Amino acid sequence: MDVFSRNDVLTGVRFLKTIPSFLRHPWTLSQARQTVRLRLERRASDFCALMKKAVYGNPDSPYLGLLKQAGCPYDELEDSVRKHGLEETLRLLFQEGVYLTVSEFKGRAPVRRGRSTIDAHPSLLRNPLSRDHLRAQTGGSGGRSVPVLIDLAYVRERAADHLLALAARNGRDWVHAVWGIPGNTDMVRVLELCALGTPPERWFTQVDPRSPGIHPRYPWSVRALRWAAWAWGVRVPAPRHASLNDPSAIVQWLRRVLDRGRIPHLVTWASPAVRVCREAERTGSSLSGVQLSIGGEPITAAKMDAIRRTGAAAVPRYMAMECGYIAYGCLQPSFPDELHLFDDMHAAIQPEARRPESGLPADALLLTSLRPSAPFILLNVSLGDQAQPCTGSCGCPLEQIGWTRRIRQVRSFEKLTAGGMTFLDSDILRVLEEVLPSRLGGSLLDYQLIEEEGASGEPKLRLIISPSVGPVDPVAAKRVFLEAAGRGSGAERLMSLQWGEGDFLSVDRRLPKLTAAGKILHSIKASPGRAAGPEPAARHKNLL
Repeated sequence: MDVFSRNDVLTGVRFLKTIPSFLRHPWTLSQARQTVRLRLERRASDFCALMKKAVYGNPDSPYLGLLKQAGCPYDELEDSVRKHGLEETLRLLFQEGVYLTVSEFKGRAPVRRGRSTIDAHPSLLRNPLSRDHLRAQTGGSGGRSVPVLIDLAYVRERAADHLLALAARNGRDWVHAVWGIPGNTDMVRVLELCALGTPPERWFTQVDPRSPGIHPRYPWSVRALRWAAWAWGVRVPAPRHASLNDPSAIVQWLRRVLDRGRIPHLVTWASPAVRVCREAERTGSSLSGVQLSIGGEPITAAKMDAIRRTGAAAVPRYMAMECGYIAYGCLQPSFPDELHLFDDMHAAIQPEARRPESGLPADALLLTSLRPSAPFILLNVSLGDQAQPCTGSCGCPLEQIGWTRRIRQVRSFEKLTAGGMTFLDSDILRVLEEVLPSRLGGSLLDYQLIEEEGASGEPKLRLIISPSVGPVDPVAAKRVFLEAAGRGSGAERLMSLQWGEGDFLSVDRRLPKLTAAGKILHSIKASPGRAAGPEPAARHKNLL
């Protein structure tokens, strides 16, 4: 039975004590501009100050062991930043083994460097300088998810970037709505909009908040936010269920706002945005003038085309629960997912030269925290994503703010993503190799998952089951897969509910595909825009 823990109660008390000040002081545009400008100017000194307090001054920090093994005391770190710059110093540290893979960061793999093993449990990577006002979880079905303790000061810091990005889109007067799943991910979205002085007019949820699988902390968190906001004269709407299979309520809201002569702005994941646009096409509703902010999965040309056909405009956002904003969509892009790195929030580098022992590709993104209220201290941490750098000047307003570095083609190399929901690749492997054979029969060679993209850019997952397994009820097979992937009571269960409602998963009875070497890859990705055919791209070519 899901119950409130003592930590849940203490977090709620801190939230209620802090939220009045948060709501009373929304950002102004001039404040946000000055703040971001100073952050960009002080990146190097902010990094050094954070490392001094949260790493070198914290004997429990796993990074301290990595830095000691690399022979890098604080004075040498500070000297290197002064001489070589922040990013070059981070590259030098990576070459000396100062980094974490996503599996190491989430505590699913030991941190081994040479002959040494360093304890890096996720709780040891939390920022000792931040406070706990909201409790969320990252995705992941194997073992426990990583609890994310969110400081309202960090939500406010993120909101400054959000305000500048919206202003660059001429969106100061837009009417906002969010559409996600019940929980603190959407809570943060709503709080960010409140920090701009423009709370959302609608709050839609893809999973019914009354579903029995939802932890009671979620509805109680929403009530606490709405009560506190009401007490200070801020109206926060109650969440309304709008399922993935029937987003008609969202289309109707968008049309009503347009009919009022206003511009509606919907914040959601990429494939749900496509579903909204498909519903608009089905009902003959024009979305000309609608603005979308999308993310949560790869942004492809097919998804963007499906959105633009309805007249709507979309800008991608690259974020993670562990660290907030990473990048924001270019406003004069040459590629569907061309993004400006928020260099005031993080430092981002790429290895450029592969370290075989790390398992990281040369274009992996390694993130480092710069803000003192961040949930985690990141120091060259991979969240499982890779990207291509962009060259030259784009000339868009985001570049003029100071966010000059751009990336494109952000893709996960260690995670499976669909509908904004993410599972680690290693967790899917557990389900395919252990759970399904034990429940349905057969062996680990009889199951495979294929990730495809439909003609409109929507994600599709095919669970391949070999005929040799014998009779299998497809509905039962889907249920077993989703239950195993959704093991747990928090974010994992929400993900499986969302995948189930969204019909992302289908069952196909045929032999799993083989590589040229005769290997069966547990999870493969088809080329965008078509079903999986010969020679699909492997998630990991050396897994099996």
